[in-house]
Amino acid sequence: MAFTATRDLMLPATVTGSWPRPRWYNLNLLGRPLDTAMMDPWYREQFSDAHAIVVSDQARAGLDILTTGDYHLDEDVAGRSWHHYPLQRWNGLEHEELQTERTRSPLLSYPIGTMLDSIYKTWRWPRVVGKVGHDPKNPLEYAKIWRIAQQAAAASGKPVKFGSCSAQVLAFFLDSHTPEYDLDDKKQLIWDMAEAMNLELRQLAASGCKVIQVEEPTLHFMARYSPEKKELLDFLVDAFNREVEGLEGAEVWIHTCWGNPNMQKVFSDESYANSMEIYLERLKGDVWTIEATENNFKELPLFRPYRDRLKKKIAVGVISHRTLQADFPDVIAARVRRCLEHIPADKLILSTDCGFGRQGFNRHLAFFKTVGIPMARNIVLKELGLPERHVPAADAKLAWDQLPDHEPLTHLKPLR
Repeated sequence: MAFTATRDLMLPATVTGSWPRPRWYNLNLLGRPLDTAMMDPWYREQFSDAHAIVVSDQARAGLDILTTGDYHLDEDVAGRSWHHYPLQRWNGLEHEELQTERTRSPLLSYPIGTMLDSIYKTWRWPRVVGKVGHDPKNPLEYAKIWRIAQQAAAASGKPVKFGSCSAQVLAFFLDSHTPEYDLDDKKQLIWDMAEAMNLELRQLAASGCKVIQVEEPTLHFMARYSPEKKELLDFLVDAFNREVEGLEGAEVWIHTCWGNPNMQKVFSDESYANSMEIYLERLKGDVWTIEATENNFKELPLFRPYRDRLKKKIAVGVISHRTLQADFPDVIAARVRRCLEHIPADKLILSTDCGFGRQGFNRHLAFFKTVGIPMARNIVLKELGLPERHVPAADAKLAWDQLPDHEPLTHLKPLR
């Protein structure tokens, strides 16, 4: 692992990953192998065109690190495919069904009539019926998906980040119906899933992907709500490190948030306080991403003791994916300055709290919320006496909308 993408960038700008689909991109994989779907000319055209568009949108917005938009995931209720893309393709899993009362975590219990109750009771999950493992007949094809996006982004000269949910968050929801695994003790299941995911991530790195993001290891949840389970926490550290083993040629990002189904806030008492040392010192990786705008940056002081000895870079969410406000650059710049009070500029990455594509967001708004990040970055870079970087969407000469005063040869004569 190494800083292969952000080494020479001050205050890199990016987004978490997922991005709203174009309205015409309306086909889903539904568990099929990607290669099978790509034989369908309608799907092939939509899939490749959508990836060309998402990297174009993000390059126009002035991001330094682009993403695939998670466009290989199905558009389904509350972003269920984020979990289910691997679950629909691994051996040892079958027959999706609703969770029962016995296996539903208290953390997922919400009052009837609330949106979160509807989401968690709607999502179906496969049964674990055998040893879970990679299926070479239906691989996740992460390397191929990344190549499609990176080829489309080649002209921009910018790297495309590829994100995948962590294996350990998947096991949280699954019920075991086989003697291979204990129903209550998830450790062996987590480990087998970590090894299955590691195969795909190593192939992704071998294909040339320079930024690999593993999303939502459950350590911050466990440290926050079950801090007494130290043996389990130690195991989860080992499982995550196994999941990212062999990715030395890529920059590994560890994304953490507190849930994002249909843009909904899942917890009200979340905190990284108990997991700081775990993420900063014990997990293999180069970048740790955190939510911050959502809680008004109240946890930034937690980084103060580590300020002069950070081994990882910190990607801080400087805009919220849950609000409909496309924040002005000066507002975001003020948030960046708050980050710099606790995190050195050469260790700070500017991002979103979480993704835009978990159902419920529109692409137009996502674009303009995103443009604010590089514009704010330039404000702060100028204050630091550093060169600004081009933001095509903020280039007056390239602006789509021009006043008639600036195009007098073809428009009505301006008022005097």
